[in-house]
Amino acid sequence: MPATEPSPSTPLRVGLVGYGSAGRGIHAPLIGRAGLTVAAVSTSNATRADEVRADLPGAEVVPDLETLLGIDGLDLVVLASPSGVHAEQAERVIEAGIPLVVDKPLAVDASRALDVVDLAAHHGVPLTVFNNRRFDPELAALRIVRDDDLVGDIWRAEYRWDRWRPVPKQRWREQVPAEEGGGLLLDLQTHLVDQAVLLHGEVESVYAEVDSRTTVADDDTFLACRHTSGVVSHVMSSSVNGAPGPRARVNGSTGSFVIGRQVDDVSAFTEFENDGDAIGWIVRGEERERGPVVTDADQANFYRAVAAALVSSDPQATMPVDPRDAVHVLAVVDAARISARDRRVVDVVTPGQTP
Repeated sequence: MPATEPSPSTPLRVGLVGYGSAGRGIHAPLIGRAGLTVAAVSTSNATRADEVRADLPGAEVVPDLETLLGIDGLDLVVLASPSGVHAEQAERVIEAGIPLVVDKPLAVDASRALDVVDLAAHHGVPLTVFNNRRFDPELAALRIVRDDDLVGDIWRAEYRWDRWRPVPKQRWREQVPAEEGGGLLLDLQTHLVDQAVLLHGEVESVYAEVDSRTTVADDDTFLACRHTSGVVSHVMSSSVNGAPGPRARVNGSTGSFVIGRQVDDVSAFTEFENDGDAIGWIVRGEERERGPVVTDADQANFYRAVAAALVSSDPQATMPVDPRDAVHVLAVVDAARISARDRRVVDVVTPGQTP
């Protein structure tokens, strides 16, 4: 549990593990916007250590996780390290008794993710997974479309996260195999599958096509997921798509809902860009109208929810993301790998669930 007793007037003291593109570019800004304090950062990279001192002059800089865990007064640890070490590092934080946020994916496969979840439950340590895209306006709009029957009964949904990078970035994610956390299945697809599950229920079976065209691990992926609701979702992510998008297309009995792109992406479908706070478009042949208006979506709400959970009577139950959701998403990814290898539809078996 937290080393100090946090309250709304006492910002949570956060230990951040890693200060690369995720730690510096995503987590640290969101933590600050949510009113929490980055008290310490662990990084063994001298350049990144200098960046911490420049960006966060009040934060202590340490070389590794073990040293960070020895700092008194940390209320929360955030793992923004490479995916391949998430499970091992998470277990070490849990054994130290400190609540933690693990950037997605929780582990490189579902079985290992369940190990982490079970260990946290055994020790009574609050655990959540950083599915920050749950707090995007696009997902809020998709929920409204579903809940308000704006396209009638949903039959098929398409969710994409495409990029055009024929020359890959020189990062660990592109340069290590899937077993060490590399590739799109463990990166963008975990966001997309999580979204599809939230909207349409758990995935029962999957057919997948997975290719490595320019990188060591997969960089061109397609999943056809059959959900418990009966909806079929086509979930696609590619780094080598010259015409990226649309971000989403949901087909139903009375029309379709199309999102041309997310606010931070490039798309070839600019005619379907959001119109101010109106997200996406309802399309019926040649007719179309603006989609739902969303004004309160903010990824910093993830950390605001974590802070609220840690001062609640049941921190684990009130965390913004149930870590068992992450186990199911990884079970879908595991099944997708088998499907792509064997060229067949594969049933999704989520460890820890009763058959």
